[in-house]
Amino acid sequence: MAWSIADVARMSGVTSRTLRHYDEIGLLTPAWTASDGHRHYEEPQLLRLQQILLMRELDLGLREIREVLDSGADRVVVLREHHARLLVEQDRLGTLARTVARTIAELEESEDQDMVSINRPENLFEGFQADPGIEAEARERWPEAYEQSRQAVEGLTPEATEQWQRDVTAQMIRFAEHMAAGTPAADPAVQAEVDAHYRDVCRFWTPCAEAYRGLARTYVEDGRFRENFDRIADGLAEYQRRAMTVYADTRLS
Repeated sequence: MAWSIADVARMSGVTSRTLRHYDEIGLLTPAWTASDGHRHYEEPQLLRLQQILLMRELDLGLREIREVLDSGADRVVVLREHHARLLVEQDRLGTLARTVARTIAELEESEDQDMVSINRPENLFEGFQADPGIEAEARERWPEAYEQSRQAVEGLTPEATEQWQRDVTAQMIRFAEHMAAGTPAADPAVQAEVDAHYRDVCRFWTPCAEAYRGLARTYVEDGRFRENFDRIADGLAEYQRRAMTVYADTRLS
């Protein structure tokens, strides 16, 4: 029995774009491709995809995953090596749970829940992290930029990290204000804000037009990113994606 790429995307939650990328880099080749170019997968490919997703959950990069699957390495050994990462993740989820509990407490204590005052808005995002699959794809496609970004992030002091979180939150609010005012994504004022966003990203890595458009799509397609944006204002993730795409097309291409 075979399944189309749309079927596999629906069953697994992996986008068709990602499945095509896996094929392009030799990580997951479909069982066969029809004359119309549509990819089809059979049981061996579904099992391999399951293993890919498991190792992504363990924060392995795409290159590492391919090496493990193609080498026939003992997967028990691989799991044991990354058991410590799961323990770290357990700690992160504990932090995330405390973040939600703190927000609930602030909402309950507020006299008017529509006018909640949060002294440290960055606390709304404590414990959240980027999709490991997105990180793995960046590491695969732009290894030098990824390494530059990793070193820059690791070099931040706790104080600098906190200030960066404050700046990011403030900028998201400014984007939301433009959106609420009905300002088009291509408006110079919005594009000036995007330029500031791009320059902030360049503190960690310097994306080309394609990579910046990919980052913009991530804000919408990755549930955790989209939740963070839309917590500030419904539709903010999509609005910023449009603005960033305009910037990539006009300033980076």
